[in-house]
Parts: sequence; C-alpha cells; structure tokens
Amino acid sequence: MNEIICPHCHKAFKVDDAGYAAILKQVRDTDFEQQIHDRLELAEQQKASAIELATANLRMALQGDSAKKDGEISELKEKLKAGEIAQKLAVNEATSPKDTEIEQLKAKLTTIEIAQKLAITEAVDVVRQERDALKNSLEKAALEKQLAETALKERYDAQIKDRDDHIERLRDMKARLSTKMVGETLEQHCDIEFNKIRATAFPRAYFEKDNDARGGSKGDFIFRDFDESGTEFVSIMFDMKNESDTSATKCRNEDFLAKLNKDREEKGCEYAVLISLLEPENELYNSGIVDVFHRYPKMYVVRPQFFIPMITLLRNAALNTVAYKSELALVRAQSIDITKFEDELDQFKAGFGRNFDLASRKFQTAIDEIDKSIDHLQKTKEALLGCDRNLRLANDKAQDVTIKKLTRGNPTMAAKFSELAQVPTVE
Repeated sequence: MNEIICPHCHKAFKVDDAGYAAILKQVRDTDFEQQIHDRLELAEQQKASAIELATANLRMALQGDSAKKDGEISELKEKLKAGEIAQKLAVNEATSPKDTEIEQLKAKLTTIEIAQKLAITEAVDVVRQERDALKNSLEKAALEKQLAETALKERYDAQIKDRDDHIERLRDMKARLSTKMVGETLEQHCDIEFNKIRATAFPRAYFEKDNDARGGSKGDFIFRDFDESGTEFVSIMFDMKNESDTSATKCRNEDFLAKLNKDREEKGCEYAVLISLLEPENELYNSGIVDVFHRYPKMYVVRPQFFIPMITLLRNAALNTVAYKSELALVRAQSIDITKFEDELDQFKAGFGRNFDLASRKFQTAIDEIDKSIDHLQKTKEALLGCDRNLRLANDKAQDVTIKKLTRGNPTMAAKFSELAQVPTVE
C-alpha cells in the first residue's frame, strides 16, 4: 500500500499497488503531454522561422529579378534615347528610308518592352505560385498539428477521467467493505490463483478450506500433496490476513503467528504460511519471503504475490524426501505384525493390571465394610445386653413393691386400704 497526500485538501489516503501504478502512469502521461506541448511550440517557432526565411529569400529573389529587369529596361531606354538623339541629329540628313528604319526600330523597342513585361509577369506568377504552395503546406501542417493536439488531448482527458473513476470506485468499494469481506476477498484471490494451475502443476494435491474447528480455532486453507503411491510428502497450513485502509486499529503480522502455529499442530501440517497484506509499509515483509523460525518452527510470512512461488518452493524441497518416506512406509508395512503383536500384548498387560487394581480396591472395600458391620453388630449386642440388665433390675424392683411399703408414711392411703379390707365380699 502507498500513501498519497492530496495537494488541495492536504489529506493523506492510501491506494493499493494497482491504483498507485495508475496514478504514476497518469503523472507520466501528464509529463509526456507537457513534452509534446513544448515540442509542438518549438515546431511552431521553427515553422515561423522557416516561413520568415522563405519570405525573405523570396523577397530578395523578387528584388534581384526586379533590379535585373529594371536594369535591362534602363539600358533599353538609354538605347532608345540614344536612338532618338541619333534620329534627331540625322533628321536633316536622313531621307525617307531613314524614317522607315526609325519606325522599324521603334517597333522593335516596343516588342522588346512587351517581351520584358511578359517575362516579368511570368516570373512573378511562378514566385507567387511557389509562395501560395508554401503557404498552403504550412497551413495544412498547422491544421494537422492542431487536429493531432486536439485528438491527443481528448484521448488523454478520457484516460484520466477513466482512471479517476476507477480510483473513485476502488475507494468507494474499500469504504463499503467490512473486515470480513476484505479477508474473504484475499481468500478468493488465493483460491482462484491456485485453481488456475491446479490441473497442470498439482494434479494430486489437496487444497481446500479448513472447516474443522473442533480445537476451538481453524485456519483458512490446508495444502497437502501426495506421490504416485499415495504417500503424503508435504503439508501446509495457510492463513490469509487483510484489513481495510479505514480501520481504526491496525493489526500486526506477529499477532497471528501463535494461532497459526496452534492450527498447524492440531491439523498435523508440516509448514505454516501467513499470506498477509498487513503492515504495508514494513520493508521486512515487502522484501519477499520472510521466515519466522526464531518464533515458531517451519513458519513463513509472505505477500499474496508470493503465494504460488511459496507452495512451489516447499513442494520441490519436499520432493527430495519422497524416496526416504516411501522406504520408511515399506519398513513399517513389513514390521506391522510384530508391532501389532507387541501393541496387543501391551494392551493385555495394561488391561490385566487395570482389572487387578480394580479387584484389589473392591476386595479392600469389602473387608472395610465387613469390619464396619462387625463394629455395628458389636454395638447392637452391647445395647441389647444393657437393655436386658435394665429389664431385670426393673423386674426386681417391681417384685419388691408391697402395699405396706406403699402406705408407709401415708396415713390417708393406709386408711383407704383398711376400709377396703373391711368391706364384705359379695358372692
């Protein structure tokens, strides 16, 4: 991620690598457009200089032709004047044939003047045609340049508008994405990238989401690869972490290493890899594949662009151990009977010892209960013996009771018993 400060509101916002590259390209396009504008201005100046130079050359050529023609005309006029002077001098001496000759000379002079005028007109027309052609070519070049500038400006304006719209859409999407959706987007990216090459690069590999949360937590993806005999030779636990740019609290990669190591151990994976977009400005994680063996064994932290190279690297390294693992599996298969017999014997010993301990504890419990019962019966016996003594004493006391003893010291009761004794008995 890259931080950019707005030159208008001076607020900082972050964009991903694609957006940052688009903005850089936009800046480069602006510089390119400025260079094109400068070069067009230079071409315009060169064109103006060329026009001025051509005009000056044409003017000088026309002035040279005019001067030449004027010189010829002046010479003819001088000759004509000289002829007139000679004619005037020879007026008196000349006869009518002389007049005829003079007229012929005048006609020749007139013809020469007309030819000179025609030559000058033709030369001027040629120069004018060249000037008009040069002017038309310059106007055409200016028009083509203007059309090219307009088309180029319109094209770059459209590209800039498209990029601005794309950046705005990305910002809006990031603002609306929840933390869970951001994480799922990274998981979907890794899943799609792996499935693109699954059939060709990993035909026997297993790569699925980790949905087993019996241990209290789970990772995101588990990768396992097998050889032709079905022996597993490499396994990787993956965890993907991302967060929105607008998150109030920023997480660190180290916050998730302990959980990832726990998930790796619970799922029996050999390696653990954290695919992370956290800490975007940390050069340690931006430099490439980072191993964190000093914290947890066989664990790496990488950016999403190293997801497939990381799998390939660990898989190719593990291919060297396939032969050793195959031999180990063969040895285990050959010794499985002995191992099974020893396991069963150990199980029998453990079961017999457990049952013996249970029987011993039950026997001791029975003895303790018998002792408790004996103590209880002894107490009951003593209680019954004590009751017998008390009954015997009570009986002795009852046998010893007489009327005489009862009325002793009680005159009232003695009188009553005496009266009762004197009453005759009715038969």
